[in-house]
Amino acid sequence: MIQSLVHYFLHFGFPLFIALVLYPKKWKRVYFILLLTLLVDLDHLWAEPIYDPDRCSINYHFLHSYYAIIIYSLAMFYKPTRIIALGLLLHMLTDSIDCIWMYYS
Repeated sequence: MIQSLVHYFLHFGFPLFIALVLYPKKWKRVYFILLLTLLVDLDHLWAEPIYDPDRCSINYHFLHSYYAIIIYSLAMFYKPTRIIALGLLLHMLTDSIDCIWMYYS
């Protein structure tokens, strides 16, 4: 239960905090973009089964791979893609925390 609360806070609450703090004048637009990066989970549709609560998504799904994370990291250096990259990296961080949580519980 706690893990789920932390997971969903990091997916929805923390991006709101980031938008409000880093982009106070355009926080609504930034928050919307950060929420759109949750669509990265569409790569779960190619997995069998689609949802497995005991599976770590990092380096299992292609948009959650280490190669993809490198691309997201590099995109942080290009201003037009910075907010999207930030959202994707926050998503990967959240999923990584889930993986650690699963491993140690």
